[in-house]
Amino acid sequence: MKTKYLSIDIDDYIAAFPVHIRHILEELRSAIKKAAPGAEEKISYQMPAFELKGILVYFAAHKNHIGFYPTSSGVEVFKKELSGYNNSKGAIQFPLDRPLPISLITKIVTFRVKENLEKAETKAKRSKSGNKN
Repeated sequence: MKTKYLSIDIDDYIAAFPVHIRHILEELRSAIKKAAPGAEEKISYQMPAFELKGILVYFAAHKNHIGFYPTSSGVEVFKKELSGYNNSKGAIQFPLDRPLPISLITKIVTFRVKENLEKAETKAKRSKSGNKN
């Protein structure tokens, strides 16, 4: 169920899917927005993405699942809680026939926000001190 064009924005991406998939995508989008209110939406790698001091998460609709991509750290830290879902180093598959685990998604996004902000702060401190490493 991939879109056949480059989406201009997340609204266009979601609109390209059947109603029942759109509902799931909007639910996921809403959960991400609530967990990362300062994040900007964008399309990256032809997928919806949220960015705050770097990419937080991506998501995409597929034939039988919603792919959620919180980077490798977002999967690793929540590995135990994700044991009921197919997942790999940086990806999680939420089956279309099951409700989204909104509280888990919220925890993952909140973790990613904290992680990105901490990395940005560390980078800023290094820049101020003149240390480029």
